[in-house]
Amino acid sequence: MEEIDRLIKESLSAEEATFYDELEEQSVIEMIGGLFQTKHRWLMIIMNIVTILSMIAMIYCIVEFFNAEDSKDLIHWAAGGFVCIIMISMLKVFSWLQMDKNAILRELKRLELQVASLSGKV
Repeated sequence: MEEIDRLIKESLSAEEATFYDELEEQSVIEMIGGLFQTKHRWLMIIMNIVTILSMIAMIYCIVEFFNAEDSKDLIHWAAGGFVCIIMISMLKVFSWLQMDKNAILRELKRLELQVASLSGKV
């Protein structure tokens, strides 16, 4: 794999080689940062705000659950906490799917660059 990467870089111009280097695999922290560099950055910011508010609401529901004295109140606070947990989970799943989408797009760009490089040799 490393030999193929070296051969591709040798066949590319300096500008194309720089672009190819930017497409390498990212760490999880870089992937999370990449979520805020797309067209939908505003949506990710809103989702993170909603996640934080849901976390605060979940903690409040847990505290009230342990302070409740009626069975009816226990059920209400437990249901509220459960809804908050589900909401947080779904927002995180969406974020992970976006990170996966960005990784797939990066790999497609690498493939396009490799095909363009090979077609230039032929």
